[in-house]
Amino acid sequence: MADDLIINDSVTIAAAELSYTASRSSGPGGQHVNTSDTRIQVRWNLETSAALTETQRNRLRRALQARLTMDGDLILASDSYRSQRRNREDVTQRLAALIRENLIPPKQRRKTRPTRASKERRLDEKKRRSQLKKNRGGHGDY
Repeated sequence: MADDLIINDSVTIAAAELSYTASRSSGPGGQHVNTSDTRIQVRWNLETSAALTETQRNRLRRALQARLTMDGDLILASDSYRSQRRNREDVTQRLAALIRENLIPPKQRRKTRPTRASKERRLDEKKRRSQLKKNRGGHGDY
């Protein structure tokens, strides 16, 4: 639908899964005489979302562990702008970016071995340091 949040080609979060609330902002626009509720908070439940596969859910759960509530809600807020609409767009884009970057699987580490030349360089440097230390002092017989 039009308000659905597109994360990537395979993940789209339905608008019904996102819950927005407005509150008094401490940022720009929050100190007028006629204050308005421009701070926007978005809440999305990772555990009940139909947009994710179980693998994706586990990956996000691990990556966002410190930011999730006990119920599995991810909450983001924005009060950067003086308008509710712009704060809503901002927080929605931040949510999409956060999910998008944490859905990327980590690169698999490929085991490598040091080359013969690098081993030789390391050993040569060790010998050089050893010789340098051996040549120090030696004149202080106490």
